[in-house]
Amino acid sequence: MNEIYKYGRSFWRTIEEGNELSWMIGNGIGGYADHTVAGGGAMCFHGYLIASLNPPVNRQLIFTRTQEIIEVQGREYDLTSQQYIGVSKDGQKYLEKFTFDSVPEYTYRVEDIYLKKTIAVEYGHNTAVVCYEIENGSEACKLRVVPLFNYRGYADVSEKAELNFKTIINDKKLSLVPEKNKDITINFYTSDGTYYDRNLIPTSMATPNYLIEENHFYMIDHRTGFLGVDNHYTPYEVQLELEPYEKKKFYVKCTIEGLNDKSGFEIVREYKERAEGLVRKANLNDSLADNLVKAADHFIVNRESTGLKTVLAGFPWFTDWGRDTMIAFEGLTLVTKRFDDAREILESFAKYIKNGLVPNVFPDENTEPMYNTVDASLWYFQATYKYLKYTGEKEDYEFVKEKIYPKLKEIFKAYSTKTDFSIGMDKDGLVFAGDGLDQVTWMDVRVGDLVVTPRHGKPVEINALWYNALKIMEELSKYYGEKYEVYKNLSVKVKESFEKKFWNEETQCLYDVVDENDDKIRPNQIWAVSLPFAVLDEEKEKKIVNTVYKHLYSTYGLRSLSFMDKDFKKQYIGKLIDRDKAYHMGTTWGFLIGGFITAYCKVSNHSKEAILRAKEMCDVFQDTMRDGCINGIAEIFDGETPITGRGCYTQAWSVAEVLRAYANDVMPYLEK
Repeated sequence: MNEIYKYGRSFWRTIEEGNELSWMIGNGIGGYADHTVAGGGAMCFHGYLIASLNPPVNRQLIFTRTQEIIEVQGREYDLTSQQYIGVSKDGQKYLEKFTFDSVPEYTYRVEDIYLKKTIAVEYGHNTAVVCYEIENGSEACKLRVVPLFNYRGYADVSEKAELNFKTIINDKKLSLVPEKNKDITINFYTSDGTYYDRNLIPTSMATPNYLIEENHFYMIDHRTGFLGVDNHYTPYEVQLELEPYEKKKFYVKCTIEGLNDKSGFEIVREYKERAEGLVRKANLNDSLADNLVKAADHFIVNRESTGLKTVLAGFPWFTDWGRDTMIAFEGLTLVTKRFDDAREILESFAKYIKNGLVPNVFPDENTEPMYNTVDASLWYFQATYKYLKYTGEKEDYEFVKEKIYPKLKEIFKAYSTKTDFSIGMDKDGLVFAGDGLDQVTWMDVRVGDLVVTPRHGKPVEINALWYNALKIMEELSKYYGEKYEVYKNLSVKVKESFEKKFWNEETQCLYDVVDENDDKIRPNQIWAVSLPFAVLDEEKEKKIVNTVYKHLYSTYGLRSLSFMDKDFKKQYIGKLIDRDKAYHMGTTWGFLIGGFITAYCKVSNHSKEAILRAKEMCDVFQDTMRDGCINGIAEIFDGETPITGRGCYTQAWSVAEVLRAYANDVMPYLEK
């Protein structure tokens, strides 16, 4: 039932319009392919093969893209769509349609010639393919395919002088060894055609160096404060001659692994079949949910250091973050019935718990993770609890008892005393965290010595999570036949302290932080309502939801600060420092919609009216899933008029939380 995304010429009237719409597909090991529907690069992250050398990190641009030129009796049609310094190639004018059905497909027409181009990555491998189907018209023609190569960090750009490769050609195979890393061989293969040395193309003062594709201008990078100029290596092109009305199918393949006999068309078919298999496994039978299941898949990847699954927080640049993983956990793995992956993710993060802290982030290098987070460990309780609620078999409880439960005890001990980053429990039972330049909640921006949203003290969501962690430990201890009274008694104390200290009668909602009361209306309070174990009475829960709805609901998520607040930043634009100052000061966050929908439906007792309104809140995401990054949901949106997705173009917890809320809080009640 999943929708096939189809686009026509109205989406690329200009190259700038076409560059605003992109696609991405992941390879399951941290690598990916992504590009614009116009066909050219608009960000340094765009490429057909961004390989992960140490899954899921150390990502390098290997294969930028292919460019196509069709020659018909002296008439040349360059299908390249790319902005350069001061000029552009507008090949998108030959693009008739673009289709995304798990993989991207471009259809071009020049004169009476049709060319279809399909791109895919091989799952589990650093391999990309481009498949071509060409139907020639009434005259003989030549198709020239120009592959662009690179070897650089996926967030970098290359100077011309850095594009040094040892090049070896043998029949259909082209091998390139980058000077930067002689342990890597880029293998390129074409199933048809002949290689032509681009060094043989005549040059003059007015023509470029054909071995280097110079001065790519990245529109999106430029407007966010970067220069956005790049260069790529093009030593050879593939040429095919076609007779009148001749049809041909062929493919090119690029890999940093050894070439195998698997055809490009087979890789495309396998990639699509795998995606459809995930949809069948989830068995949600709804077009929005089915597309979200496919979107969710890209974030679940292998981590080489553990030999287990982990979760990438977002594309194109995030690695695996503990907080993001645990919040996205239910939507990505449980709603989709990927229980084996769920177990691996829980175990993977368990291996790195230190001093009661789940890692905040795994850096993009072979270095130790960072632990500057108070909430990741508490969300870990939620992930474990939800895992057991979805599975519930004896072997699942045994898995938790052996692998996870000791870690939960470790976290409890650390938090109930004191651990790193000034995290610990006060005499009132509530948890405090952070000091100085610490940024330990999800509102974690720091610009030099400026902590934009310090939230030092006792944050509201941390203590709602803490209460829920205690109730979960109470349940687990009972199940495993261990003493549970310490958790039960403490939870009573925490509940009393929570209501006493966090309720703000004036605003009819919760303080964001206590004991130095922060009365800014922020979304963090919604978790006090949406989490499984209620820490407040129903009347207060309803008031919180009403306040959050009025001040913070913003189509594609919740604002990070009330639009009525004097410090509200309505747009996330400009240079990095300006964007950082707006990040948690009004910007709309997609993932927050999940907790809000759960809370909204809960306080309405899942009434028909509430469910229909919640469905509308989910349905609107179909619009943004056709915009920005196709079949993805962006990290953030502007606080006022949230039209354009910003930040990461598709984010794990945005996708996961919409899917979770829709599958659990909306879909089951539509039939009643």
